Amino acid sequence: MAMSEKKVKPVGPYSRSRRTSELVFVSGQLGIDPETGALVDGVENQATFSLKNVAAVLEEDGLTLANVVKATVLLANIDDFQAVNAVYATFFEEPYPARSAFAVKDLPLGALVEIEVIAEKTH
Repeated sequence: MAMSEKKVKPVGPYSRSRRTSELVFVSGQLGIDPETGALVDGVENQATFSLKNVAAVLEEDGLTLANVVKATVLLANIDDFQAVNAVYATFFEEPYPARSAFAVKDLPLGALVEIEVIAEKTH
């Protein structure tokens, strides 16, 4: 089953994405396996699934990760920055999106990483 056919449901009262005439704002995606609905183990796996889930939401609007102009990475532990950065680099090509990365006290479901993006429809 394609990723877009098996969607990760939001863990709260929010939309997976919102669109304007030119932008798509994708809510933070956790490292949840859409097949099982469970958070995967390990920060690298969570980063991978987080980005796959972002890509699936973008696909619903006919976009890809190449349309992303801004990303925000939230980490439960800043020591995971390099590991997540290595995974992140495999999903994006130059010109890379603008990006911020922050360590936060806690993430939903005890996640280790959450990634949100803004994509441009005309990009």
